[in-house]
Amino acid sequence: MDIRSNVLRQLKTRREGFSLERPFYIDEDYFKLDMEMIYYRDWLFMGHDCELPKPGAYFTVQIGDYPVVIVRGRDNVIRAFHNSCRHRGSRVCTKEHGSSVRLVCPYHQWTYDLDGKLAFARHMGDDFDKSGYGLKPVHCESFGGYIFICLAQNTPDFQPIRDMVAPYMLPHRLSEAKVAFQSTIIEKGNWKLVWENNRECYHCAANHPELCRTYPEAPSVTGTDGGADDPEIAGHWARCEAAGLPSKFQISPDGQFRTARMPLIEDAESYTMSGRRAVERPLSDDVTLDRIGTMLLFHYPTTWNHILGDHAISFRVLPLSANETAVTTKWLVHKDAVEGVDYDLAELTHVWTETNDQDRRIVEENAFGIHSPAYEPGPYSMAHEGGVMQFLEWYSNFMVNRLQGDQAKLSVVA
Repeated sequence: MDIRSNVLRQLKTRREGFSLERPFYIDEDYFKLDMEMIYYRDWLFMGHDCELPKPGAYFTVQIGDYPVVIVRGRDNVIRAFHNSCRHRGSRVCTKEHGSSVRLVCPYHQWTYDLDGKLAFARHMGDDFDKSGYGLKPVHCESFGGYIFICLAQNTPDFQPIRDMVAPYMLPHRLSEAKVAFQSTIIEKGNWKLVWENNRECYHCAANHPELCRTYPEAPSVTGTDGGADDPEIAGHWARCEAAGLPSKFQISPDGQFRTARMPLIEDAESYTMSGRRAVERPLSDDVTLDRIGTMLLFHYPTTWNHILGDHAISFRVLPLSANETAVTTKWLVHKDAVEGVDYDLAELTHVWTETNDQDRRIVEENAFGIHSPAYEPGPYSMAHEGGVMQFLEWYSNFMVNRLQGDQAKLSVVA
């Protein structure tokens, strides 16, 4: 039986409310299928447009086998390209971040304009037609300060994401923010374990002492029931929406993305040990209401986010192998906020730096246990792990739909 048929059978017969079978978390063939069906075909969060402040600014990213460069053009349009020279395939941009008038391949100096067109290729002969050798484009969309790309030739419709999420994002003016700090950690576990851990706070009280000083572990906050029946959450929504901040829980019909504004514990304003603001200057000049809590956004498979009154935090999930996942965290503040004056960097980053490291250890211990041949799927808590069950429902439905609709056979790697 080929890998495609095997995965289809297992997903169609999986026991609802239970974790997945062992190969989904550890097997390289299953991982390859995840990449082919999801990461190579869907919209992926890559970063923020404020990271590209002027024409020529770029950043690079590796998505499985695909190196990609994202650059701001002279016309201020943000574009993405396959970071592979059309001459002999060398990476054109080798730095994680940079800025250049043109993109020059370091191997033989083939030179590309910021719109991807080949501008110069030395010693190629008089009859060489440069117009046929521009950088290959990657679909790119941006809104509310966020950049998404899609590697597929034919992309899923991006408009539903923009329509639902943009109203929640725009008041925070993240296009005018700046990245105060970023970090990338490698978690030695499957990308789905990273997401499963994120989608519940059942583990928080015993594992996240810093986060639990301000973030509520109530399942109505982390789950997918919306929280409207919780008087505190409903009151928080009413207060924020009266001030012009969209807040009520919304989730896409297929469960892929969700947004809601949730209150923090008591009078906490930010993710700090004291609960006070980490940044004196508000993130947005348009948001003057205090104690707005955190605007939660997730979009499978690459990002979850927290947007507060004083700063925002984005998380990007990129699988490296069946057993390794890169998680990149970025802390955004107002573009004019000054480190050492408006904020202390250690205080700004402390809670989530600690929380990320705690989650890394949790995911790695989870992965260790699943590698045991004695592992078998276990039941989730109906009270606390509804978000995990929802993630697996999305994953299963997404994979089944893709596999049934795709004619290309993927055989088990020898």
